[in-house]
Amino acid sequence: MHDGILDVGVVGLGRLGKRHAENLAFRVPGAKLVAACSPSAEERAWAEGALGRPKVYADYPSLLAHPGLDAVFLVTPNTVHPEQIVAGLKAGKHVFCEKPLSLELDECLAVEAEAKRHPKLKVMIGYVRRFDASYQDAQARIARGDIGRPFLVRSQTCDMNDPSGFFVRFAPKSGGIFLDMSVHDIDLARWLLGSPAPRRVFSVGTIAVHAGLAECGDVDNGVAICEFAGGAMATIYASRTMAHGHETATEIVGTAGRIVVGRDGRANEVEVADAHGIRTMTVPTFWERFEPAFLRETIHFVDCVRHDRPPGLTLHDATEATRIAIALRDSLVGRRAVDL
Repeated sequence: MHDGILDVGVVGLGRLGKRHAENLAFRVPGAKLVAACSPSAEERAWAEGALGRPKVYADYPSLLAHPGLDAVFLVTPNTVHPEQIVAGLKAGKHVFCEKPLSLELDECLAVEAEAKRHPKLKVMIGYVRRFDASYQDAQARIARGDIGRPFLVRSQTCDMNDPSGFFVRFAPKSGGIFLDMSVHDIDLARWLLGSPAPRRVFSVGTIAVHAGLAECGDVDNGVAICEFAGGAMATIYASRTMAHGHETATEIVGTAGRIVVGRDGRANEVEVADAHGIRTMTVPTFWERFEPAFLRETIHFVDCVRHDRPPGLTLHDATEATRIAIALRDSLVGRRAVDL
């Protein structure tokens, strides 16, 4: 770090990687995007033309060796997150990694152990909803007792149907619908309920549209129940087949009231009334819903490094989200409740 500026490299330049790279290149105070990495020649060419000409690499070890590099942002396939986080730490870099921390619990614990060996380095997993202004407002209200004692979270992540079947091809490496999608809702439930320990989970699922998911044992719609210590509960719905757009919504019920975040997936406050009835527009993807939160999340991590502050969520939080999601996957496959 020089003159208070963090030199950052981004690893992975797919759909979300491009978004992170653009934020780091142009929108994050105190950060300079100096390097980018992708095995794809097309993505490397895009980076050279669109990001202010950072040094572009074809592989991760080469990027880690970039002179003066302070931190890496990993926006890579779920299966390689643990090994890449560990490699970054061993190279002396601060590490931000997109969710999930891992698809396997022992790998999560191994990353936690490695991070403890590098106490001066910051590591954060990208659970972006914690940085959404509406969810932050809800959490603050719950924490100060506005709805009494919270005991139930109902949350959903629903994506618009993609007839191209992109995620069907992605599914064998995603970890399944609960690890890929519902970890967001799991992390939210723990955060909003005060981080209680999970006790038991149960899940069911169905293939409503995309028959190709059967080959890897995944589903395109799933429902989960999680029971926590102290009697708190969460119900979670995940879908990849919505006709109208993306819809993230969460309801928190307490002994003295309830809070709802993101009802109906509205794109804005416009309401149209015509011969077809009364309707509102919805956001097409998660990016339109959470774009400001992704920027706020990145600024938070950069500031934590620059000012030596602990990130707002811990590796243990990320491990717990994975642990619960794995149990939900086991429940789906085994058709039984799973004790934790």
